[in-house]
Amino acid sequence: MEIESKGTNTHKKKKAKKNFKGYNLKWVIWITIWTFFLAIGISFISETVLRKVHILIAFFILITIIFIGILFDLIGIAVAAANEKPFHSMSSNKIKGAKFALKLVRNAGPVSNFCNDVIGDICGIVSGAAAAILILQFTKIKNINTPFLSIGLSGFVASITVGGKALGKEVALKKSKEIVFHVGKILYYVHHKVGIDFFSDKKK
Repeated sequence: MEIESKGTNTHKKKKAKKNFKGYNLKWVIWITIWTFFLAIGISFISETVLRKVHILIAFFILITIIFIGILFDLIGIAVAAANEKPFHSMSSNKIKGAKFALKLVRNAGPVSNFCNDVIGDICGIVSGAAAAILILQFTKIKNINTPFLSIGLSGFVASITVGGKALGKEVALKKSKEIVFHVGKILYYVHHKVGIDFFSDKKK
């Protein structure tokens, strides 16, 4: 029994080592580099645009950035919570989007990491920077209490982000199948119109 236990533990260690050196490490390096350039790109575009547009448009852009973060957080949770089984039958019946929905669920780890951590965190950082630029825009207007405005806008951004994500989590957990299927349909049309396939046919 002891020899068998040692053999099993050695096999598990080798498997874990293989996974770390293979897929996981490659994904971590790839997503780290990709996030760096994506964050720089989004920050540069948002700051360049926000400094030149009207205050109302800048505020609308800020709300849009927050909404994007909430939306991707919702998608990431839905994919992590979804089950493969419904999409197997839908895929066998050749329903548009089912195959891509299945790919999303099979790649739940990277997808949720990308949606929740990459896009979600970037949107959080960019929304903070956008709020700061918006405050600078307000300082050009006379009779504006800048400290009070800064505190109020920071509280607004934080409350909308947290409240939106809390609501998104509830929706994602209850409607995970529907959300994943709709995202799968979008990926289906992207693939057929542009020829891009974000995932390989991978089985667990």
